[in-house]
Amino acid sequence: MDRWVGKICVVTGASSGIGASLAEKLVELGVVVVGLARRMEKLEELAKSFAGKVGKFHPYRCDITKNEEVINAFKWITSTIGPISILINNAGVARHTTLLDGDESLWSTVIDTNVMGLCLATREAVRSMKTNGIDGHIVHMNSVGGHSSFLANMYSPSKFAITSITEVMRKELMQAGSKIKVSSISPGLTDTDILKENRYEDTPLKDLPLLKPEDVANSILHILGTPPHVQIHDLMIKPIGEFF
Repeated sequence: MDRWVGKICVVTGASSGIGASLAEKLVELGVVVVGLARRMEKLEELAKSFAGKVGKFHPYRCDITKNEEVINAFKWITSTIGPISILINNAGVARHTTLLDGDESLWSTVIDTNVMGLCLATREAVRSMKTNGIDGHIVHMNSVGGHSSFLANMYSPSKFAITSITEVMRKELMQAGSKIKVSSISPGLTDTDILKENRYEDTPLKDLPLLKPEDVANSILHILGTPPHVQIHDLMIKPIGEFF
């Protein structure tokens, strides 16, 4: 991780869960983190709790489903903080509905956040990296649901899209002669707000083992810590006892 000390990392969905845990670990290692999320008050609380650490944390309110907000956020980061070296596409949502008779507005929320938001943020980060000659690293938050359709409604399809997007981006970067790395991480069930928001405790999943946010954050650090010639394409991690 020494190569990233003093460099700028953007973490989407940084206000809680995996994003917040990862931001803390990166700041402790001396990385300059810009945390993007809609809940500015949560980001500001994190900034206060990170005071005095080796690195720095800059909160910035951004709804990644809004193209203009994403563009403005990355312009602000590059012009005010500096060029981007790392992007962690962590923001994601799930909505309780079905595909057969579901609410299309809930489908759109999932796709706009998990797929379009990820692509918008990646586009802007790559532009910054290319403009400034940085061989950076982009990490997409995938899921075991992006490899096996065990979850109903639009969540698994949105994560399957990330599986494909990661491979397409890898090939596009290779064809462009770029050394920017792109990786996907696919955790199993993790104790985050997504489970709480979707009434996890009221489902058959409630008795299954869970990963902790810091488990996933540590795995992302492992991905980022690989030498420049090594690219982890997809890292799947599960809690012991998970059956899917």
